Amino acid sequence: MAGWGDILKEVTRSGQLRQGLGLGPDLDGIRQKYINKLKVLTGRAVIVYASGWLQSSRPGELGYSVQGADLHALMEVCREVPERELDLILHTPGGSPEAAEQMVNYLRTQFDDIRAIVPLQAKSAGTMIALGCDEVLMGPYSELGPIDPQIVVPVPEGQRFAPAHAILRDFERAKQDTARDVASLAAWTPILRGYAGGLIEFCTQQIALGQEIVAGWLERYMLPHEDSGIAEAERDKTAKELAAYFGSDEAYDRFKTHGRPIRIEELSNLGGLRMRELSGELQQAVLSIYDILDITFSGPCVKLVENHLGRRKVLTTQQIVIPGPGEPVPTGGPTTVPPRPPSQGGPNREQRRKGGR
Repeated sequence: MAGWGDILKEVTRSGQLRQGLGLGPDLDGIRQKYINKLKVLTGRAVIVYASGWLQSSRPGELGYSVQGADLHALMEVCREVPERELDLILHTPGGSPEAAEQMVNYLRTQFDDIRAIVPLQAKSAGTMIALGCDEVLMGPYSELGPIDPQIVVPVPEGQRFAPAHAILRDFERAKQDTARDVASLAAWTPILRGYAGGLIEFCTQQIALGQEIVAGWLERYMLPHEDSGIAEAERDKTAKELAAYFGSDEAYDRFKTHGRPIRIEELSNLGGLRMRELSGELQQAVLSIYDILDITFSGPCVKLVENHLGRRKVLTTQQIVIPGPGEPVPTGGPTTVPPRPPSQGGPNREQRRKGGR
């Protein structure tokens, strides 16, 4: 299988061949080539659900996250797919748990067996999606993450995200501090003023929602497999314990931050989770797909949902060029954001191929 440098050369050659036609490199064709190699290798349908937030300095400002509109994209790429077994390649920072629930529930109407494949990161709601599958494949550098809700809180500078667990603890500490010393209310007032009415109940319900969704999926899809080692009578209890591991108050103390990576070594020790390490030819095929995705996201592409048949839905970003004083007004309307240099951060790419991600 090709390495990242080989794929970059392939992209460069494609761009040179198409330059005379006024076209850029055939990124769609190159991606399809490697997606189909995985399809031939496994015999399963392949769907890529990925976004380019790691290439962006402003990941929260565009459509990188899991959101309701992604259901329509999945409906498009599931059309005319006859296979009932799916390899779902996930690369996402997370987003709406409600959207994640819709997406997994829809995929379950289309496929009988779903493997989540995480080449690098599937965080937050992405972790929820992975746990709604029958099995999860990860490399040593791959990451899942906590599923504790992050709540938008207004601040003088605009908005920020705060963990639901932290907000609940703020209120509890405020009650305790002011009960001991009413003078402490002066220090707490500017903090509590930013919290809208109903926020405590909202945080409580959001924490319960994420764990309820994941526990239900685990009990229905992953734990019934014989090799999970969980007897039928124990599935409900085990599913709730596993969901709590990712999103409970105890989990918040354990992980400390929502972005904390949870890797396969840790996950493999959790009884009931069907985790498998990417290796060999399968690993190389998956990493080749990730490498061409990495290059794709160096341009205006923000999110990509694509299958092995070539059906895709692509979200791109555009910027409006506003001319300065005395500069000519551009003709032809908005111009797309110019491609960025491909990302080269993180572990050395050849290292990743030898040891995985």
